Amino acid sequence: MISLSKKYLTSIVDLDEKEIMNLISQAIDFKRNKDSSKYNESLTGKTLALMFEKPSTRTRLSFETAMFQLGGNTIYLNFNDLQLSRGESIQDTAKTISLYADCLVARVYSHNTIVELAQHCKIPVINGLSDLFHPCQILADLMTILEHKHRFKGLTLAWIGDGNNVCNDLLIGCAKMGLNVRAAIPQGYEPPIKILDLVTHESELKKSDFMIVREPIDAVKNADIVVTDTFVSIGKENEDNRRRSAFIPKYQVNSKLMNSTKDDAIFMHCLPAKRGEEVTSDVIDGKNSVVWDEAENRLHVQKSLLVSLLT
Repeated sequence: MISLSKKYLTSIVDLDEKEIMNLISQAIDFKRNKDSSKYNESLTGKTLALMFEKPSTRTRLSFETAMFQLGGNTIYLNFNDLQLSRGESIQDTAKTISLYADCLVARVYSHNTIVELAQHCKIPVINGLSDLFHPCQILADLMTILEHKHRFKGLTLAWIGDGNNVCNDLLIGCAKMGLNVRAAIPQGYEPPIKILDLVTHESELKKSDFMIVREPIDAVKNADIVVTDTFVSIGKENEDNRRRSAFIPKYQVNSKLMNSTKDDAIFMHCLPAKRGEEVTSDVIDGKNSVVWDEAENRLHVQKSLLVSLLT
């Protein structure tokens, strides 16, 4: 088993290139042995607390299944059921959870909540999604790229759409692993400047290319990987009409756009997808789509992360 230099994961920022590669390699081994008993007792006696403000399908299922298959236990904590909803501080809640559980996954609206939990918990804290970052998803994305392309350096990834939490961590992860990135994002929807500066710096260190463009066709030309996400993330519902007019139809990934990529390009989406908006069904269900491999890999990277933090 591998160990991490930090006993928390708030963003891909917390991992270096070697740690990302080690986590992915270990996740691939978990996947190869998913039908064996090799890892069945890895986390026996361990309890994972899942504290969720936001709805979830893949994050909750993958973490609960991962702990069960590794011999551990999970406790699901809805924010509305906690004393947080009655005014208890995050600091006191963090200290309390640390008394009972061995690890905490938090899926929250504000990234500041993740930071405060990591500061005050005496157990590892994993960001299951915040408004700024989604590191567990990006580990699964990078694993999927490696499975299908067998390398990182020299590949070109095209991001199409909003500069949201998934985009933020994906840009950072790709830069750390040496991928070239072209992100087609409408003006006013770019990631925060601090993140763009970090990605630019990492890309320079790895001698890879990074650029923000406005035209999706400029991003996907001869790309190896195309990635998108919903244009209206959780918590942005009040911007629905404005966002739809900014993104649709120009930033929709459809077969016409995919025709400008390399013939063996893969299409990725973290899901859930709003078919007919950010992507058409013929793309997400087409021969270039690897979204279901990507979704399955959430389970394997969760296992890798949990074992690395808890053993």
